[in-house]
Amino acid sequence: MKRLHVITWGCQMNVYDSARMADVLAPLGYAPAQDPADADMVILNTCHIREKATEKVFSELGRLRHFKRARAAEGKRTILAVAGCVAQAEGAEILARAPYVDIVLGPQTYHRLPEMVAQASRAAGASLHTDFPPESKFDFLPDAAAPQTPGGITAFLSIQEGCDKFCSFCVVPYTRGAEASRPAAAIIAEANRLAANGAREITLLGQNVNAWHGEGPNGTPWPLARLLYALADIPDLARLRYTTSHPRDMSDDLIAAHGEIPALMPYLHLPVQTGSDRMLAAMNRRHTVADFHRTIEKLRTVRPDIALSSDFIVGHPGETAADFADTLRLVREIRFAQAYSFKYSPRPGTPAAGAGAQVLEPEKDRRLQELQAQLRDDTMAFNQSCVGVVADILITGPGRRPGQIGGRSPWLQPVHLPGPVSLAGQVVPVRLTEAHQNSLSGDLYQERACA
Repeated sequence: MKRLHVITWGCQMNVYDSARMADVLAPLGYAPAQDPADADMVILNTCHIREKATEKVFSELGRLRHFKRARAAEGKRTILAVAGCVAQAEGAEILARAPYVDIVLGPQTYHRLPEMVAQASRAAGASLHTDFPPESKFDFLPDAAAPQTPGGITAFLSIQEGCDKFCSFCVVPYTRGAEASRPAAAIIAEANRLAANGAREITLLGQNVNAWHGEGPNGTPWPLARLLYALADIPDLARLRYTTSHPRDMSDDLIAAHGEIPALMPYLHLPVQTGSDRMLAAMNRRHTVADFHRTIEKLRTVRPDIALSSDFIVGHPGETAADFADTLRLVREIRFAQAYSFKYSPRPGTPAAGAGAQVLEPEKDRRLQELQAQLRDDTMAFNQSCVGVVADILITGPGRRPGQIGGRSPWLQPVHLPGPVSLAGQVVPVRLTEAHQNSLSGDLYQERACA
């Protein structure tokens, strides 16, 4: 028996990829290790989105190098691999600066891990695998072993990868490649396996998940809406979600599905990035603020209880005080239940990295703090609006304190309440009693018969 430790940074797609890499290596005898110091193989699955991503990788590699040396002194070999988007973008630099790394592999090649490990085990030298192979990795992966959360109640399922949008600030098209959609039959089969293994909620993943247009069983392309209808028919699968979406791909049939599929949860992450038409054009988003408003209006018409989440970037090159004011105006008009906001940071090779009119760091900091204060207020206001509501909560396992259980609301908030852990996997009515910044408290709800 060999031991595998995977360190995952970044998006839910990386979480999914890490689980699948473990599935690929399981036939080679690799079982999970809790501590990298005890592992025969360590994989660092990286993300290139955040600022100074490459330097954070090298800092972590320095720590892992100590574990590798300590095990070598005991006569034990450790295979050290760097995977993910930093590996794809900076693979040659990783091998040059950290020659103790054995394998560097991009997101599209991890189905080839067994042969990479065999090469590393023969001490054949470090290997770099950052090409975009002609075959789809999904055609060569083993069946998913289990849901990817403790207790197995919720699971991620990757249905689409890559991006053809080429936003000015984003490195994803260069690290994940062109948009590619998995066939519907393969997705439905994997969803059935996950449900059979105990998953009650599945989140469909993709860089632009609502651009999915996979081949249907009859050989013609399906849109995402049709896939959602098919997945909703799986027995014992109570809930469906999907992320991350692009506003340009919110088709009318997909919007209608939110009002027609009970299993599709009333929560949508729809990144807008800015509330300025001028900056949307500079970012190459190819939609306007008015387009975004129309989409939100349609969603709220078919599903009045839908909660919205979004992403924002402040300080993109050329952003003026007036542009930032437009972003604040959009936030106050939409009232997002949750949002993620970041300062613009140049990603090497992207159009915005070499653009003029870079915003000074102190001004980016000031704008980010102002935006985040508004977003925090809106999140708290949404959570407070849930107090007194009786909502269906999917119980996922033990809560934070003894005697508590935890779960997810339809709007993705963590919910904590008194109750037995035996309820894990069930959807139960809960009266929501207290709002916190990032969670809710509640009590099991039992209807009383009239006297």
